[in-house]
Amino acid sequence: MGHLVRYISTDATLSIMAIDSTDIVYEAEKIHMTSAVVSAALGRLLTAASMMGAALKGEEDSVTLRINGGGPVGSVIAVSDSKGNARGYVEQPVVELPLNEKGKLDVAGAVGKDGTLTVMKDLGLKEPYIGSVPIQTGEIAEDITAYFAISEQIPTVCALGVLVDTDLSIKAAGGFIIQLLPFAPDETIDAVERCIKDIPSVTQMLSDGMTPEDICKKVLPEFELELLDSSEPAYVCNCSRERTVRALLTVGIEELQSMAEDEKTEVCCHFCPKRYIFTGDDIRQIIEQAK
Repeated sequence: MGHLVRYISTDATLSIMAIDSTDIVYEAEKIHMTSAVVSAALGRLLTAASMMGAALKGEEDSVTLRINGGGPVGSVIAVSDSKGNARGYVEQPVVELPLNEKGKLDVAGAVGKDGTLTVMKDLGLKEPYIGSVPIQTGEIAEDITAYFAISEQIPTVCALGVLVDTDLSIKAAGGFIIQLLPFAPDETIDAVERCIKDIPSVTQMLSDGMTPEDICKKVLPEFELELLDSSEPAYVCNCSRERTVRALLTVGIEELQSMAEDEKTEVCCHFCPKRYIFTGDDIRQIIEQAK
């Protein structure tokens, strides 16, 4: 399981959350068998989704992040519930690219920069909240920062990282999000800028054995922090046969009638390895439900 913590400064000018998402990203890599750069892209988006989900207030609330920048990886999707449990999907799980000019995995090259980051929040209302911003860099953390600034008008600092081992397993993954609270003075902004100027990367801090609690305090040494809550999110898929039936109901009668002529129809979940088998009789029963 992962480990996620949320803090607020005692002067109520900012909040910070941090997560060790290594286990979540490790599970995603095993399920989707992603190449190194795709693991980094999907892992960063999963990490962001987990933190954004944990900030939701309703128990049934959820958030979906989708980024598509026209790069070879195609669409990258991450979904989280309000406990931070996340699941993800990537259109092209294997993409091989040279390292970027900094000698690191070229996530921006895999994702692309010509497209949008879309955030959909299901808050139990009639319609979900949907915000979309142009991709800034394709490195994902900067794009999350831009989303909060443009769509939610919340000054934000986001850092995300995934360290992939030579055998393609996940050595470390995590991130943090700092957000200014309403009416934070300019002095708070100045202090945050000083704090984050020379901090190590998230994966370096995790590799050094630091916990999310340690990271929050390392990142904001000028602030006194009060713990709000902590949780142990995991990679969790909520698919079921019932949900699959509901999805089949959306394809239309004509398509279902065509499927009913086959001996069996196999429906595979995008987010996990589960497969659901429907016989012709099963499909005909679904058609009756659709009428």
